[in-house]
This record gives sequence, structure tokens and C-alpha cells, in this order.
Amino acid sequence: MSHESLALQIARYAESDGIIDTAIDRLTLVRWSHPGEPVHMVQRPALCIIARGAKRVMMGDAVVAYGPASYLVASLDLPITGMVTQASGHEPYLCFCLYLDPALLSDIALALPPAAPVPEGSALSLHPITPELLDAATRLTALLGQPDNAPLLAPLIERELLVRLMTGPSGGILRAIANGESRTGQIARAIRWLKAHYRDPFDGQGLAAIAGMSVSSFHDHFRRATAMTPLQYQKQLRLQEARTLMLSTRLDAADAGFRVGYDSPSQFSREYRRLFGAPPARDIGRLRAQPQVALAI
Repeated sequence: MSHESLALQIARYAESDGIIDTAIDRLTLVRWSHPGEPVHMVQRPALCIIARGAKRVMMGDAVVAYGPASYLVASLDLPITGMVTQASGHEPYLCFCLYLDPALLSDIALALPPAAPVPEGSALSLHPITPELLDAATRLTALLGQPDNAPLLAPLIERELLVRLMTGPSGGILRAIANGESRTGQIARAIRWLKAHYRDPFDGQGLAAIAGMSVSSFHDHFRRATAMTPLQYQKQLRLQEARTLMLSTRLDAADAGFRVGYDSPSQFSREYRRLFGAPPARDIGRLRAQPQVALAI
């Protein structure tokens, strides 16, 4: 099975630019017909396979560039900036994205032979693609055209994909997702708290206690996994939520900043411009003039 086979299936069901949810649980397709527009989002744990084109992902101060030769695994909820670097109207960027189900990963991990522990590093890992992964991803996408068979066959192919991932070079990080007591699992607990309380101030000691780690170990592992500090992580959550609020409810910058936890409008505008490259009003005006980009936010 080739990348072109997967690309043809994705193109069949992703007819316009954007991030497209599908009728198959946890399967999302992405199409982009031009390079260069950065998209800010919180990436959920997922397997991503590019069938055509190339992309650059920025997470904190880390940059990951990849294309069809590799697959990407995200093991935590991560504020990222993704930018398509290779695409055209004739040959659009096409990507398969399967969100990871921790319960299913845990079930598979119990059935696999024990594996030697591996160091847990970045929550974004890149590995060489295999024909078996391409074949399974293509078959899963093709089920979008078989609504009668999809409910029975999609869970089997999803499980096949995860087994192949967990027995390959990405197996260590996926086993860490399945194991809530791993370092990745502990950092995930802190991230869940930050996502639920992103408006609220926090102290490092309290957040480390939620993770079940010492303060120094927590900060070291958090930065290693996310390429940012907990405060920087919270700031990205706040700014991305404020951007969404302004787009969806037409709040002005001062009200949006207050809603997400900023007391100072000037600080909000300054940090917003630093992340998104323009002051709030100008950025939101640009997004409203480009609805295909705004829909991906």
C-alpha cells in the first residue's frame, strides 16, 4: 500500500480545506491547498500520518518538521502551532489523524508481552512510516465509504493500528499513555488540571502535588515533555481560548482577556500579539476574512 492510495482516500472524503471530523470515532482528516498559514490549536493525543505534502509543528521552543516518510505521535494535550510547508491546489496537503483512546491502549498493553522501560522524553515523537501502518490507515479511511460495515470493522482496524504502534519504535510512549503512573501519566494529570482551571492562578508546588512528583522533578519532566513551563502552557491555553471567544461571540479584546484570566488588557494584548503575530483586533479581522482558516482554530 502506498502513500498515494492513502492520499486518494483522504481526498475523497476531505473535499475542502480544514480539519474534518468523520463518521468514524476518533478519525479526523486534514486538507490544505496552500502553504504558510500557521494554525494554533491544542493537539490531543493522536497518531498523524501525512499522505501528501509536509508540515512544521512548533511546540514551545521545539520544532518538528515531517512529511510522508514519518508518522507523528502526540502523547499529551499540547498547545501547538502547525504550519503546512508543502501544498498546492493541484496537490493539496493531506493528513490522516487518529486520536488515541487511553482505555484501548491500556487494554492492548495488558495483552502484550512486557517490554523494557524506555526513557520518556518529548510528548511529540517522530518515527519512520511502515507499509503496515499505511495499509491499515488506508483501510480505515476507506471505511468512510462503507457506512454499513464501518461500525463493525473500524474498531478492528483501529486496534490493529495501535498494536502495530505499540510494538514498534513508538511503543514506549504509547505504553506510557496507557500507564497512568508513568511520568507521562503524571504530567497528564497536571495538564488535565491546567485545562480545567486555565483561568486560575496556580503555584508550582500545588501543581507538582497533583502530578505526584517533587517540584524540581515535575518542572524538569513537564518541560522535557512539552518544551515549555507550566506557566507558558497555561498562557497558550488562555490566549487560544480568548481567540476562539472573540471569533465565536464577537467579544472585544478587553472582555476576552478578562474572561480567560487576564487582569491587565495591555498585558493581554502584548502577549496575544507575541503569540499570534498581530494585535487582537487586527488578527480577528484577518481570520474573519479567511473563514477556512478560522474554522481550523
